Amino acid sequence: MDFPFDYAGLRLIWWGLMGVLLIGFALTDGWDLGVAAMLPFVARTDVERRMVINTVGPTWEGNQVWFILGGGAIFAAWPFVYAVSFSGFYLAMFVVLAALILRPVGFKYRSKKPDAAWRARWDWALFIGGFVPALVFGVAVGNVLQGVPFWLNSDLRAFYDGHFLGLFTPFTLLCGLLSVAMIVLHGAAFLSIKVERGPVHDRARAFGTVAAVLSLLLFAAGWAFVAYGDMGFQLTSAVDPAGPSNPLRSGTVAAAGAWLANYQTYPWMMIAPALGFGGAALALLGIRAGWEVPAFAGSSLSTLGIISTVGLSMFPFILPSSVDPASSLTVWNASSSHRTLFIMLVVTVVFLPLILAYTAWVYRVLWGRVTSRDVAENPHFY
Repeated sequence: MDFPFDYAGLRLIWWGLMGVLLIGFALTDGWDLGVAAMLPFVARTDVERRMVINTVGPTWEGNQVWFILGGGAIFAAWPFVYAVSFSGFYLAMFVVLAALILRPVGFKYRSKKPDAAWRARWDWALFIGGFVPALVFGVAVGNVLQGVPFWLNSDLRAFYDGHFLGLFTPFTLLCGLLSVAMIVLHGAAFLSIKVERGPVHDRARAFGTVAAVLSLLLFAAGWAFVAYGDMGFQLTSAVDPAGPSNPLRSGTVAAAGAWLANYQTYPWMMIAPALGFGGAALALLGIRAGWEVPAFAGSSLSTLGIISTVGLSMFPFILPSSVDPASSLTVWNASSSHRTLFIMLVVTVVFLPLILAYTAWVYRVLWGRVTSRDVAENPHFY
């Protein structure tokens, strides 16, 4: 059967679509996680905390759809990546899911009793549901950059040689802290738009200032780590981009500093780190000057740039192996079949615009600031 796109083209399209889904999750559910991570600190009274919760309460479930789409797309488009990452990072994923489960429970149960201690405990549960996923996602990205300890045998069965505590190294913790700073900055910029001007608004700006500075410093430190640290992988043999999906058909070696090679070959890729730094700087300027929309635009651009920097630095690698580089998974050797990628693309072209249109409509309907008067006069609010 002839398809409108060749196999190599579809692989490249789906690599880009995976980036779109991950960035979509970080941009939408990112501010939900950031708001939750700041909840016990930016809001001190019960009315203030209810006001903060109601900035994200009506929409967080829809935003989390991007997380589900990302996991489903990895399963369908990159089955080798799904098998290795979800089995190797099993305990880490369990921690993330356990923390995320606290969010719906916290939203639903917090206001069931008027007791202050009861509500405070659920507020801290919501904090865990925001902080822990942001940290673990960053740690996971750090592990991918430095290589994951897995290998494939001749039957393409995957074996993972790592352990949970081994996921936490100085570099991966740096990545985790950068992820938290990026998410808190995004959440603070969102809060400055969504809550009434007053104490909560001012505290959110203060947290956003600190998060913006940390984002700039940690992103620069991560870039230096990648440039001068002992990490990076490169292909050692020519690869047929339209060849069969067999990870063992590629030659790969570890090479310090190799993650920066793409920027020399394709200078236009420097747009990504420039957005990472420039967006955080714009967010910092906007927050300090009280320019709320530019601050939110800056936090969004910074998130886009930081995540894109990782993907572009690693291309064509998706999941390199630190114990057996020859088992590394790339865009060209770990995808589903030509037919599968084409069918998925057709479905995506039909439904992704609908999801985007519906999301835009929802935020248009819910546009406006949440005020203390709103939550005081409406007991049905969270």
